[in-house]
Formats: sequence, C-alpha cells, structure tokens
Amino acid sequence: MLRAVLLRLSEQRAIGRLLERLRLTRRLVRRFVAGTRAEDAFAVIERVNAEGLLAAITYLGENVRGAATARAAAETYVELLDEVKRRNLACLPSLKLTQLGLDLSESLCLENLKRILEQASAAGTRVWIDMESTAYTERTLAIYERLRSRFPNVACVIQAYLRRSEADVKRLIALGATVRLCKGAYREPPDLAFADKRQVDASYARLQDLLLSPDAIERGVYPAFATHDERLIQRAANRARQLGIAPDRFEIQMLDGIRHDLHAQIRGQGLRLRVLVSYGEAWYGFFVRRLAERPANLLFLFKHLFRP
Repeated sequence: MLRAVLLRLSEQRAIGRLLERLRLTRRLVRRFVAGTRAEDAFAVIERVNAEGLLAAITYLGENVRGAATARAAAETYVELLDEVKRRNLACLPSLKLTQLGLDLSESLCLENLKRILEQASAAGTRVWIDMESTAYTERTLAIYERLRSRFPNVACVIQAYLRRSEADVKRLIALGATVRLCKGAYREPPDLAFADKRQVDASYARLQDLLLSPDAIERGVYPAFATHDERLIQRAANRARQLGIAPDRFEIQMLDGIRHDLHAQIRGQGLRLRVLVSYGEAWYGFFVRRLAERPANLLFLFKHLFRP
C-alpha cells in the first residue's frame, strides 16, 4: 500500500518543484543524488573507485518535451564520457531513452543514442539503457536488438516485477546480451506486474538462474544483478560458484547511498560491484522511487526530517 502511494507521488512533478525550494529536502536527497552538477557526481565516483569499486553515472531526466532538450541530454552524456576518460575513471553511463527523445520520435532517439554509443565505443566503454515503465518495454528492447550488432557495447535492463520478463530474458539470452536485472520501480497494473514482494523476489530468483545458466554464459551473456537484497546477492554468488562461473563474468550493482554496509562483504568474495551515481536537477521522480523500493529508505527520511 505504502509503495503504491509513493509510486503515485513519484509521478507528481508539481510536488517536486515545491520540494526543490526547501533546504531540508535538498539535504536529504543527497543520500541518493550526488548533486545537481556533474562535478558533484565525479567527486563521488572518484571516492567509489578509490574503494576498489566500479561506477556508473546517470544524468537524471526522462520524458523530455522538446528535441533541443533531448539533444542537450545526448551532448551531456558525450561530455561525461570525455570526462570519464580524461580522469581515467572506472565508470560507464546509464541512461533513459525518453530523455533522448523517445516520446517525440524514435528517429530522434536513435540519432542521440547512436552518438553516445559511438563516443563510448571509441573509449571502449559500455552504455546501459535503463528500462522505464511498461509503455516503453517493447520499444526499448526493440531498439536494443536493432543496435546491438553495430554496437556490442550497448546493454539493456530487465525488470523482475513484470510478468513478461521471463520471456524477455530468454529472448535476450538467445542474443548473448548484456543484461542488468533489477526489481522494477514504476507503478504498473497487476495484470502486467507482480504486486507482492514475495512474488517479485521469486521472479528475480528465477531470472537469476536463467542469466547464470551454462547456456547463457556459453552464449556470451554478461549479467548484472542490481539489488540491495543481501539474500539475492548471495544467491547469485553461490550459484556462480557452484557452476564454476568466473567472478568476472557477472557483476552486482547497487545505488549510491543504499546498503553501503554490504560493499566490503561483496568485495570480500571477489565479486565485481558497481555503484550507480546520479546527479541533476530532475531528481524528484528518481528520489521518490528509491523511497518506494525499501521501507528503510523512508524511515531514514523521517528520522532526519524530525531530528531536532
């Protein structure tokens, strides 16, 4: 119930504009968002790399309303790639197609995405295409499939809470895809997505098994497991060990600001761990979806909100 309410609130941009004016809100948001400038994100990424962890960077934004804004977002990612190379950081970009203009036209989105992928390819860097709501699932996968042969450095995301995801994972395994598995953080109807946490966790475990199967690894699948659930992280590690899958054939991904206490444990097992660092003015929807993902995040918010 609480999750549903928060996801509904995440779509109310007017609330975000109001909260932007409050100093307390801005301070609390820093747990999940590095800041509004790229330099804020790079300061965090440099710390993450110094701890022996990989990083990803996201310039926050989605559902842009003008072609100029979409092209500006693409330019931002090109500049980020240049700066990552200049600073010699272990970091790659993670982006949303609606930020690149998918709502406006597929051709505009492809133009912007190809520009980023070409820049990343020249730098030897992978680019993750984030998954958004189910209104975009099929279009996102189709764009991934269309570009993959030309850009082997492109990667996609599957959301475990969607009922269709098992079929999608099998489809991507056949391609030898690079796949991030996350739980999902958008408001979806029950006929499209599992609402019960136990069902979502069970789906995540089933998809883990598919992505860490001998067939998937033989086909060249590189899975990334984006979760802060200690049990699911350990489950992936155990399965890989049992099947003799080398630690460099998959990775764990986590958001900056969540479950830092697990970092040493994960790295202690010799596993790859990537931390996603986000920045930008369009923080509101991202922030509220993070609160919806884990009750502990909301408790953290109230703890600081009412601290004297």
